[in-house]
Amino acid sequence: MLLSKRAEMFLPDRWPAYFSASNGCQVWDLDGKKYTDMYMGVGPNLLGYGHPEVDNAVVSTVTAGNMSTLNCPEEVWLAERLVAMHPWADMVRFARSGGEANSIAIRIARAATGRDTVAICGYHGWHDWYLATNLQNDSGLEEHLLPGLEPNGVPRALAGSVRPFSFNRLDQLETIADTDHLAAVKMEVQRSAPPEPGFLEGVRDLCDARGIVLIFDECTSGFRETFGGLHLKYGVEPDMAMFGKALGNGYAITATIGRREVMEAAQTTFISSTFWTERIGPSAALKTLEVMERECSWEKVTTTGLELRRSWQRLADRHGLNISHNGLAALTGFAFDSGNALEYKTLITQEMLKKGYLAATSCYVSLAHTPDVIDAYLEDLDGVFSLIAQCEQGRPVEELLEGPVCHGGFKRLN
Repeated sequence: MLLSKRAEMFLPDRWPAYFSASNGCQVWDLDGKKYTDMYMGVGPNLLGYGHPEVDNAVVSTVTAGNMSTLNCPEEVWLAERLVAMHPWADMVRFARSGGEANSIAIRIARAATGRDTVAICGYHGWHDWYLATNLQNDSGLEEHLLPGLEPNGVPRALAGSVRPFSFNRLDQLETIADTDHLAAVKMEVQRSAPPEPGFLEGVRDLCDARGIVLIFDECTSGFRETFGGLHLKYGVEPDMAMFGKALGNGYAITATIGRREVMEAAQTTFISSTFWTERIGPSAALKTLEVMERECSWEKVTTTGLELRRSWQRLADRHGLNISHNGLAALTGFAFDSGNALEYKTLITQEMLKKGYLAATSCYVSLAHTPDVIDAYLEDLDGVFSLIAQCEQGRPVEELLEGPVCHGGFKRLN
């Protein structure tokens, strides 16, 4: 059901796909084979799988009762915690997935401004409002994480309601704002590359001048480099922000936080769900935040990610390969500067799987990725880089691949 976990995104026909157990950064498939996981569930488990303190908090919640006609106080405590981390914010709405949190933010922003059109820069989920970007231009989302997304099932009437702009291109956003009466600018603070000096500040100034709600999607970036949103690092405050993934260390919880004057518009529209009131998500988040703060997890995963990036570069230099790096340090990745980049990614996945790794060209770093784990991983990866060097010198990569090449974006399944 999750595109990012489909076998064809890793190793078509050969990826194990399903798991029976997980702990730390280890995963066991249905046949009991153990793998070291460099993806960590596509990002939620920053503390590692099965963190005992978080799991114990969840067990206590289950024992006491997860749902009732009344609301759980944990949602109030969690709201207070998030607002304390972000003094610009006053109110919080909770959901259980990133797509929901993004949709909540868009609904509130449109209600608050009385406008419809949204400018976006980044990946913001699967809902109609976002995929409408591709109704007017089928390549509108081409540079926003997943090329090839088709808006089938999205009402054609939404065409033109979402306008994409490129990261670090303030001029593109200014052009959009000159031609559309924007309700919101929704963007990631960083994905592949950091913001250039003045970019985020320019976006903030533009939104202030035109009465536009500025929304930072921090579902992925939150808690990776700071204790809270990545925007804290750059000193630019949005009107709303969303957090997910790492917030609950694998348990479903997302938050939309914002300024009171914007968030109160939620009372003028309808935003509601029975399962947003379950207790496990907030309980897991409260304990996760406690562990993060005590362990300074954001500093540790960033340090590990930077060292991993340096190690990838050393391997590339040793074997005469050219690579480029991308992403936050704590969710770092690399790509080969070659026409066979996708084939090489597939080869890495194939060979590392044989060595007991779920790995390719990126890593969602967790506290469970200790130095001994990273060292063993790099030692095994060295041999695969050697094979790729042979291919760059003329050996056909096709003779090394044992199945189809992995997908580089969204493709319809037949």
